[in-house]
Amino acid sequence: MKTSFTEIQLARPDIAEADKILGTCQHFGFCTSGCPTYTLLHDENDGPRGRIDLIKEMLEQGGSPSPETVGYIDRCLSCMSCMTTCAVKVDYMHLVDIGRAYIEENYQRPWRERLVRGALGYALPRPGLFRIMLGAGRLAARFEKWVPPSLRHMTRLVPAAPQGALASRASCTVYPARAEKRWRVAMLAGCVQPVLSPHINDATIRVLTRMGCEVVVPPLAGCCGSLNLHMGKRDAALRFAAANIRAWLAEMDGLGLDAIVVNASGCGTTVKDYGHMFSGDAELAEAARRVSSIAVDISEWLQRIDADALDEADAAEKAQLPPYKVAYHDACSLRNAQKVTVQPRALMRKAGFQVVDVAESHFCCGSAGTYNMLQPRLAQQLGTRKAANIERVQPQIIAAGNIGCISQIRLYSGIPIVHTVELLDWAHGGPVPPALQGVHLETPEPLAAEPKQTSTTEAPIHMHQDASAADDNDVGVW
Repeated sequence: MKTSFTEIQLARPDIAEADKILGTCQHFGFCTSGCPTYTLLHDENDGPRGRIDLIKEMLEQGGSPSPETVGYIDRCLSCMSCMTTCAVKVDYMHLVDIGRAYIEENYQRPWRERLVRGALGYALPRPGLFRIMLGAGRLAARFEKWVPPSLRHMTRLVPAAPQGALASRASCTVYPARAEKRWRVAMLAGCVQPVLSPHINDATIRVLTRMGCEVVVPPLAGCCGSLNLHMGKRDAALRFAAANIRAWLAEMDGLGLDAIVVNASGCGTTVKDYGHMFSGDAELAEAARRVSSIAVDISEWLQRIDADALDEADAAEKAQLPPYKVAYHDACSLRNAQKVTVQPRALMRKAGFQVVDVAESHFCCGSAGTYNMLQPRLAQQLGTRKAANIERVQPQIIAAGNIGCISQIRLYSGIPIVHTVELLDWAHGGPVPPALQGVHLETPEPLAAEPKQTSTTEAPIHMHQDASAADDNDVGVW
């Protein structure tokens, strides 16, 4: 694609980066096949190819973009499904973030939008304020008819009560390895997850310490920055990210870290991208690169280290669970951005669960950070569609690796949904996950025996419709 930026425009690092990305797009259109909004709306401008054209035009023209352009870009989920089918690997992830930051800087939204987006960007990354917001939301839900129509959908997203204790174990700093210390890792506690589901962090700590990891949770590390980043609030995102980088760098240069473990895949995608986000920062560029280089999803880390250590460490405690049938949902941030697909499946199978996959695994569930709050109509369609595909395989449990997906799918499916690490913790002596407490699970019939694998990284993926993968690590349905 040819661009026509002026030399003055290209002097800006963000425009220069956008120019390079735009130059790689060949307009083949393979990207539209996996785009959820294009599939639902059948509008070229609601697909990645159309949005690329709109971003190009917006940046070239300068000034304030049109409300129509803003609407099309706002409707992008940032699911990155388009990047898995792009023949020339256009870096759409960074391009759309540049576009959103430009909109935030140059477009005056209606005051109600500014109020809502500002409140979300400020409160969600701060657990104390987020708890207050949830309390207000529960109260508003009791008087929904008095809530402005544009905000009623948000009251339906508020859980009836917090799952687990408000004070997670992850409020402490260091958790020693239960057996011989073999690794030292930092865990990102996050911001939304400790409030909505603190038991996910607790399960993560139990699994890691059983496997010989000393776990450190630096008190100055908090929100990863992604919530603000994907709303175009780049400066706020960088402030949160910089605080994390400094907190983790102190540990890396102190007692050292073998990994930074993230158990919310939306956060993990952003942390792994810190090196890019700070590439032009003279102070933090190298530190950000070092942090990104050791950031891993929890499933990656558990698969990377000696997986047998978990069995050896707690053989006496290991639960003898029936081989429950688990439908695994691929979070977009884990599947499309991080390319982590095999590891969670292999870990759950090794723990004794029957793992089945879901049709349209490339399709976003509609959570997408703040998307289900800002784009409720499309989010509901996607959530309903995802739940229907899950229920067709008749699982007893749903597992996912991202708190946003868990919260979204729970709205549309009556099947209990848990984080992958909760199942691994339960199978190795941990407590029953809160979502499964009091739930009667029938002992399932075993699946047909699978061919023996020579490597867990080549574990078979059971699809429920014929499909071919986009690449060796892609289990999408196209």
